[in-house]
Amino acid sequence: MAARLSSESTVSLSSNDSEIGQAPLELQDQALISGRRPSVSFSMLSDVRRSLSGSSFRTASLSKMSSRQLESFSVKEIYGDLDDRSIALRRSATRNTILDSLLSRVVQSISRKDEEKAVEDIDLYAKMPDTSVPTKDYGTEYSGIDPELVAWDGVDDPANPRNWTFREKLFQTAIVSVYSLLSPMLSSILSPAMTEISESLHIEKDVIRALCVSIMVLAWAIGPLIIAPISESDSVGRKPVLNSSIWIVAIFNLGCGFVKTPAQLCILRFLCGLGGCAPLNVGAGTLADIWSDEQRQYAMAAYSLGPTLGPVLAPVIGSFIATGLGWRWCFFILAIFNFVVAVFGTIFFKETYSPRLLKVKANKLRAETGNPHLHTIYEIADGESFTSRLITTVLRPISLLVGHPMVFGLGSFMAFTYGFMYLLIVTFPAVYRGSYHFSVNISGLMYVPLGIGFFLGTVFFLLAIEHTYQKLTAKNGGVSKPEFRLPWLVCSGIGIPIGLIWYGWSAQKQLHWIMPCIGLCIFGFALVAVFQTIQNYLIDMNNRFAASSVAAAAVFRSLFGFSFPLFANAMYAKLNYGWGNTMCAFIALALGIPFPVFCLIYGERLRLWANARFEKKQALKDEKSLAKLKEKNELEYLRQLEKKTQ
Repeated sequence: MAARLSSESTVSLSSNDSEIGQAPLELQDQALISGRRPSVSFSMLSDVRRSLSGSSFRTASLSKMSSRQLESFSVKEIYGDLDDRSIALRRSATRNTILDSLLSRVVQSISRKDEEKAVEDIDLYAKMPDTSVPTKDYGTEYSGIDPELVAWDGVDDPANPRNWTFREKLFQTAIVSVYSLLSPMLSSILSPAMTEISESLHIEKDVIRALCVSIMVLAWAIGPLIIAPISESDSVGRKPVLNSSIWIVAIFNLGCGFVKTPAQLCILRFLCGLGGCAPLNVGAGTLADIWSDEQRQYAMAAYSLGPTLGPVLAPVIGSFIATGLGWRWCFFILAIFNFVVAVFGTIFFKETYSPRLLKVKANKLRAETGNPHLHTIYEIADGESFTSRLITTVLRPISLLVGHPMVFGLGSFMAFTYGFMYLLIVTFPAVYRGSYHFSVNISGLMYVPLGIGFFLGTVFFLLAIEHTYQKLTAKNGGVSKPEFRLPWLVCSGIGIPIGLIWYGWSAQKQLHWIMPCIGLCIFGFALVAVFQTIQNYLIDMNNRFAASSVAAAAVFRSLFGFSFPLFANAMYAKLNYGWGNTMCAFIALALGIPFPVFCLIYGERLRLWANARFEKKQALKDEKSLAKLKEKNELEYLRQLEKKTQ
């Protein structure tokens, strides 16, 4: 009987997504027995549902619901005087219909031929949010057929983060941006005081000195692989992860001020990095939660100031603290600022992850209506265990980095340029205190030109990239493409080598101190183009893999940022600053001009080909999960049906 049910008695949807719906429930019972497949239009289903519930399911926000509106979610209002077994049958049939619709969508994605996908086509499966269930609008597409489904109340629901006021979005963006500033500040605040720290902790080897500075960046390469899947669970969400990370950073940062050995310093800073990596990765997903694709460019520009300005601002502040109060106060003062931010964020930062918000909404409705069967789409259609999801999320960035040519190519360029930045940062004390004989305070001020370059680059490239993106979109008939973000990347391929060579030879020849500062400013200006173009491209490239693509680039980038400072002193001892930076400039030139040009010509073809491969792999995984849930649900329906007929 179970086998017959699985093969014959499937209540399914029309293959056309515009007719997604559930047949009248009396017909469903017959369909399951006879094997017939009802197909009912969406408008008919809405009428059926209203007749069942006595009101429309699309109501006001939970906080504004009247008692009458809340009653519409109760079992009595939805199902009337039906007995428990009939209600259970209808719930099971409705769930089976939804699962069948999702499974049909996944199967169509698997069977789609790559050559049938035209450039202008919108691939529905690829446009899904990066969540555990391949559904549109976080399940809202099924709110007309499932009277107990908790979803957003229409496209204008003010509870949806995408519909928050501009002021609220700006406020939440500011909090995330400050969060992303703290960890990069801590990563480089030791740099101007490393001479004093080495004397205090008896550090003799250059590589250990560099390790004390860069070990935080190593943690940034490891942490995202574990933290990202936690933030994308509807049981956790963004807020607990981000707020917890800030407290972790504050506590271990404070502990760094009391260390007695280099090992203690390295361990605590590594733990700081594990906590601080969350804003650098989850923060981008948070902005994607609240900003549309058209608005996100500006939010990402503000957010990217943290990872770029943080390593520059901290040494300026740290140099004055180290000379006035001692190097330990570099940690203490930053910890005070950290705790203030943590308290403020704990109070005012809001959850932005829609699956989590919907689950909170469902929990409140269950408590207030007494209907324990209210559910979100993720509670009925997510069959993957947390362990399986964790493994998938850990392995997917690595597989994207290895198997997706666009992620590998653009990630490589970003990784090298990020490594060059930390390469320069750890050499500042030797250049300005050694070659130019500046004091600790004045040598700390030499980080300012790099910050000026970052600021000017952010303003310029924000306007330039957006203007070019809109112009190319309009020229393409209003259809945007991720590749429209990339033309200005060529500017970084020219500017970064110029900045490196200018800085290196000016320092080696000991020209006037303003000369290496100009080189730093040019480098910082051009580096901004790398972050603003590539970060947005990786998000636009494929919605379902946006978080994994950003994480892949972050892992690659952080590994380079960690390793480059370790060999900086040895490299410059052999090649000096001129030829050492010239070698780095040749690498930047080789990556920064040919590959962006290649991406503009062939990038779309490569992206579509690689996306199709990864979409199919994900679809096969979704198919397995949904099929298992569907089989389980059909068996439950069979048991309920047998009870009813007895």
